[in-house]
Amino acid sequence: MLQIQEILQNNMVIIMGRKKALITGAEYGMGRGIALVLAEEGYDIAFSYFSGMENYETALEKTKELLRERGAECWAYEADLTKKGSAKELFDKAVNDMGTLDLLVNNAGVNKPRPLQDITEDNLEYLIDLDLKAYVLMMHYAARYMIDNEIKGNIINITSSRGERVYPNAGIYCGIKSALNRMAEAFALDVSSYGIRINNVAPGAIRVRSKEELLDIKEGAETDYFWDEEFLENPEAVENDFWDALGPKIPLKRAGLPEDIGNAIAFLISEKASYITGVTLRVDGGLILPGMPEDPDLPGNGWC
Repeated sequence: MLQIQEILQNNMVIIMGRKKALITGAEYGMGRGIALVLAEEGYDIAFSYFSGMENYETALEKTKELLRERGAECWAYEADLTKKGSAKELFDKAVNDMGTLDLLVNNAGVNKPRPLQDITEDNLEYLIDLDLKAYVLMMHYAARYMIDNEIKGNIINITSSRGERVYPNAGIYCGIKSALNRMAEAFALDVSSYGIRINNVAPGAIRVRSKEELLDIKEGAETDYFWDEEFLENPEAVENDFWDALGPKIPLKRAGLPEDIGNAIAFLISEKASYITGVTLRVDGGLILPGMPEDPDLPGNGWC
């Protein structure tokens, strides 16, 4: 009898197949960590990448390799989500290739730190287009598709602990993330009667790229405020980076990892969280509980 049950269970897995997820910005870092966790949870993955990053091809191929190692089919699409029409094009291609959609993860985003007095109109428009407009449009397309196809799916937005705690040089970013936290509550009401759940995950200090990845990239981006040219000149001599210095000052004594965010998402989209919608789950190791600023040069613990 036990053998018969095992055979039936195995056949059921084959019949049901793997679920399908679309993730924006998953060629490296937090997006990659999310994708890998979801692949292990039984999802095939479609994801976007940005070709403007140095050595993006290396990161892209690595992500594909890691996903396939976990048994996932994967599809990758170049997309600049600041461009008009790019979100719709990405969504349509991904759903057409996957055949359906069970989960959308809005992850692609950036903070271009500037104080109020140095903000430009281009800077403002870029952040709004990528961090807010693209999120809303992708949620709209996913919700419309799920409703039309009677799919009780999930939508997850990656926001930030900065949606709750403000920092200097990040006024636009903090405001956008705060807005997304509130939007998720309202949008969750719009689609709840269709069995669709919308939740946010708000990361704190996450080690987005390891020292090894930075060496592969060979260039720090504008947003890599922990970038150190010594990585290229003499990587063996750099024992501690920004995250190594910051980690002990966080209440849980370490910086976060991309898989920490992936694990939070895996919970929120599971049946164990089937009664949860419209929430923002902060995943920050307690970073903002004492109001600690992200400054590894602070003396002592930085929070006590």
